[in-house]
Amino acid sequence: MGDVTVRTPERQEEGVPHPVTEETGQGPLRRLRVPRRPRLWFEILLIAISYWTYSLIRNAVPEQRGQALRNADWIWRLEQQLGIAVEESVNHAVNSVTWLVVGMNYYYATLHFVVTLGVLVWLYRSHPGRYAATRLVLFATTGVALVGYYLYPLAPPRLMNGGHFIDTVMVHETWGSMASGDLKNMSNQYAAMPSMHIGWSVWCGLTIFALASVPWVRVLGLVYPVLTLVVIVATANHFWLDAVGGMLCLGFGYGVAFVWYGALPHALPRTVPGAERRRAWWPSRA
Repeated sequence: MGDVTVRTPERQEEGVPHPVTEETGQGPLRRLRVPRRPRLWFEILLIAISYWTYSLIRNAVPEQRGQALRNADWIWRLEQQLGIAVEESVNHAVNSVTWLVVGMNYYYATLHFVVTLGVLVWLYRSHPGRYAATRLVLFATTGVALVGYYLYPLAPPRLMNGGHFIDTVMVHETWGSMASGDLKNMSNQYAAMPSMHIGWSVWCGLTIFALASVPWVRVLGLVYPVLTLVVIVATANHFWLDAVGGMLCLGFGYGVAFVWYGALPHALPRTVPGAERRRAWWPSRA
């Protein structure tokens, strides 16, 4: 009988071939494609500049009100033909339960940022080898969404002419949308397609499901984008099809990461050389 090699769980990951990561020292472009230990100061600066640029460009897209309203009417008619136009019923049903709709308003306003940043911090701490690739997915997804905002201005259901949707933020006077109330002049109200609430939440959910080791945490990862979908519809901020647009953008983001790194983020090595050299005050993963 031939020799049998047994790998422990800690060594299994090292035995998986990774075409890009194995080719090092072959030029500046190839070196850029090799996962490396992220630097905290650089990541904070990069995320801050990227979000500022995203907000600047998104809000600089012309607010084509007439076209955005026409597109909203077309989307609504299409959903009616497909038999999925239930947003108005969901919106009215949730609005009748004050504590529920108020909670959803705050969910819409906060978790979009809090959970996404939380996942990035978790990746930085626990999966440094996969951090850059997963972050690239998020950035590419957001970047292509800007193209959608420019090419297809779309009014959210709550702004439709003659519609019966309820703007839950206005009615309940909660801080739940940058496009309602006193904050509406700070955000482009006609950039509803695609929905980055869905793009980012599905990114979070897939990342957690693929990389978390605790079963109930993995389940929460899948539940989070489902809850987000219910919230964006119930608060009349998006149509179902806006969510489809967000998922298409996410698919593009994963495609970019795959082309650049030669593998999907979760298939890359968890650690990289130098990742173990952390500051003493930075707690390690249990």
